[in-house]
Amino acid sequence: MNIETLYESYSRDVFRFALYLSGNYEDAEDITAETFVRAWVAEDSIRLSTVKGYLFAIARNLFLQELRKKTRHTEFDEEIADTRRGQDHYFEKREEYEAVLRRMQKLPEVDRAALLMRALGQTPYEEIAQVLAISIASAKVKVHRARTVLSAAQENAL
Repeated sequence: MNIETLYESYSRDVFRFALYLSGNYEDAEDITAETFVRAWVAEDSIRLSTVKGYLFAIARNLFLQELRKKTRHTEFDEEIADTRRGQDHYFEKREEYEAVLRRMQKLPEVDRAALLMRALGQTPYEEIAQVLAISIASAKVKVHRARTVLSAAQENAL
């Protein structure tokens, strides 16, 4: 599989994964671009059965590297305006979307990553466990716990 096909097939999933991890469009775009650069120059070949997990692992590692570089944690800026044109249908759901992003940022990173891999990529628990270096049972617990926390927060918001 060439890099163009790989990018066309998986860039949207990697971007969403990076966006929900970072909570920031610019960071997600940077992580997505760097993920595909690293996949392209990697010495190891990508096994097609695990390509999405492989890309998610690269994106997560890039996110964690950037997180370690920051000396202090910054809160999600609610005043960031979406300057893209033609996104009217997104504007209507913006408050709900931002609330979900804020709730997701409160989850522990490993729980958030597990939930995102399962929800966005429909990644098998075995692959989630491998990417996060945890047991399969722990991966299932983390996904379940994250879903429970988010749904409880949603119910409380209503």
